[in-house]
Amino acid sequence: MISIYNKNIEEIIFSLLKETDKEKIREIVEEIHPVDFLEFLENYEEEFYNIIEKLPDDYIVELINEAEIEDKLDIINKISEDRKNNVIPDISSDELVDMLEEADEEQKQDIFEYLDEEDKDEIKELLEYPSDTAGGIMATEFLTVKEDMTMDETIAYLRKMAPDYQTPYYVYVVDDDNILKGVVQLRQILTCNSDTKIKDEMITSVISVDVNTDQEEVAVLFEKYGFASMPVVDEKNNEILGIITFDDIMNVITEEHTEDMYHMAGLDTEEELTGDILTSVKSRSMWLTINLFTAMLASSVVGFFEGTISQIVALATFMPIVAGMGGNAATQTLTIMIRGIAMGELNYENEKDVLKKELCVAIMDGLIIGVLIGVITYIRVRNIAFGVIISCALLFNILISAIGGFFVPITLKKFNIDPAVASSVFVTTMTDMAGFGCFLGLATIFMKYLT
Repeated sequence: MISIYNKNIEEIIFSLLKETDKEKIREIVEEIHPVDFLEFLENYEEEFYNIIEKLPDDYIVELINEAEIEDKLDIINKISEDRKNNVIPDISSDELVDMLEEADEEQKQDIFEYLDEEDKDEIKELLEYPSDTAGGIMATEFLTVKEDMTMDETIAYLRKMAPDYQTPYYVYVVDDDNILKGVVQLRQILTCNSDTKIKDEMITSVISVDVNTDQEEVAVLFEKYGFASMPVVDEKNNEILGIITFDDIMNVITEEHTEDMYHMAGLDTEEELTGDILTSVKSRSMWLTINLFTAMLASSVVGFFEGTISQIVALATFMPIVAGMGGNAATQTLTIMIRGIAMGELNYENEKDVLKKELCVAIMDGLIIGVLIGVITYIRVRNIAFGVIISCALLFNILISAIGGFFVPITLKKFNIDPAVASSVFVTTMTDMAGFGCFLGLATIFMKYLT
């Protein structure tokens, strides 16, 4: 395949517009990765239709399989009705499901018209699975063999069938009822003696996922075992229903990480960089409103100590430091915790060890930062008591940030609330109130040493 970094893709693709020989066109496009072709089409929408019309049907299928969901539908809409008969039935089932979930009713009916009854039933069944489960992301084009087949018979079968299926990194072994019995790596099939039986080489303890498993849990399993694909089964009888490949999981990981990042910032996952203004305002204003009320709650703590602040105005200068450092420390703990929960690394057995670690880190960080701010404060205001008070307040607030950063996401998870969505609001409020309360409280108690 040509890399976009060492060949002029634009020149090559524009040459297609002048070419009329179908075999020559096929030779050209086979040297261009579909992803590079899609990047070109994004920048030359006016030439989109003319170029698409020249492409072989099987290459258009590759483009659709690689494209973003909205672009898949766009390509489908731009090809002629005659070509849809050849293209739509060959699109992989998982990509078709993704398209249909985003399509309007008219587009759905249009796509279904080009599928035979068997494919329609299969796609409709896949659409019943939630989109964020193993069933929602699996493909049904997978290869299976019987355990009594020889390696030679298997190779002949693969040569005949593999072009119409997902890449056969592994070949799954089933019985007559499609019950998963084992798995054989492609490498074993190619290197074993020709008369060796599949049953003699297959691994019987197959790691699979239930069709209703959440896609995040599937991603954790892929990361843990490093598989290129994984079978999806019906947990009741272990019937193999489909497979999930590594490229699908890469999309899931990107989607889940983006979702968590957006949620922590109080953004709607549907908001796009170039989206319209009203959608962005609507998505952000709700969380900003919530933050407004939590900020007012924190400010009420400050209001309680108005008398102290009026007498020692310098306190107002240092309050943001105490609150800000607590918030930063809380964000660090929250990030570690939310990732641990999402990746399945945090469990009942290691919760206590994680808490001890976070508390120790908080105490050590608090002492280091506390001493540093104490020295800086003394240099600025020439008052040892002021420096000691802000040091103690900062140490206390960083400790609170660790406690909040640990317990809040765990508690939310137990109530089936996404920790990435609401954790930061609660923890920030805790650190603000604790920081202001401790700093101003200590200042009130030891006021005679500050004036």
